[in-house]
Amino acid sequence: MTPVHQIWLLDLLDIFLVALLFYRLLVLVKGTRSGQMYVGLLLIVLVGLFARAFDLIAVKWIVDSVKTIWLIAFVILFQPELRHVLAQFGRTRYFRSFLRGDSYGVLGEVVRAAETLGKKRHGALMVIERNTGLRNFVETGTRLDAKVTAELLVTLFSPGSPLHDGAVILREDSVVAASCILPLSSDLKTATALGTRHRAALGLSEESDAAVVVVSEDSGGISVAFRGTLKQRLDSGELRSELSRIFHLRPEEEVPLPATDSEAAAGTAG
Repeated sequence: MTPVHQIWLLDLLDIFLVALLFYRLLVLVKGTRSGQMYVGLLLIVLVGLFARAFDLIAVKWIVDSVKTIWLIAFVILFQPELRHVLAQFGRTRYFRSFLRGDSYGVLGEVVRAAETLGKKRHGALMVIERNTGLRNFVETGTRLDAKVTAELLVTLFSPGSPLHDGAVILREDSVVAASCILPLSSDLKTATALGTRHRAALGLSEESDAAVVVVSEDSGGISVAFRGTLKQRLDSGELRSELSRIFHLRPEEEVPLPATDSEAAAGTAG
């Protein structure tokens, strides 16, 4: 391949990467106040290119005078969007192995919440996102972006809560949204044997690689749906083992068992 061809391919790659960057930023700021600022910034860039192409001296001087502060202004104006982009980039499956750390402590909170909700016989539907994005389902609920704790999950599914209907979607260490609507399983054999929550859990597991924890309102039983399979009537130990298997945890990272009432009281006394 000649150097000319190499330069031409590099130019195409350069244009593609810049276009991709601007497109992703446009998607992120669409419908927000930052969207108007983003359009304004694009107009300034286009005016600068137009001025250079037609040698408009005065306009070029103005653009060149302010270009030194463009980078700082860009970072200040789009700080939330840039932070969101970097966070999403870090959450891709290619980088999750470097970020295991405390993120799997979330599974322990889910186990504790499921056990508490089961004892109270409060129905619950908790979706734990994995590699497949669940943005479409997040948009059907109420956005929260709160840190995952067992207490928060129990509160959300309490009968008096306005968000207790529908599913809670968890991503990494955050409760992304509550009261989300999930698709029901298309398997007609399960339609008569399962309730709505279990059918929804199974339906989502058929469309994504998410793990879905269900607590029955009638019996307080705990179930897990994963890849189109529903495992029912699990105790907290079995739920812990199942989640550890799904998320491929090493022995030292396994989901901790919830403390019993006697252990909690002993810890408090100590």
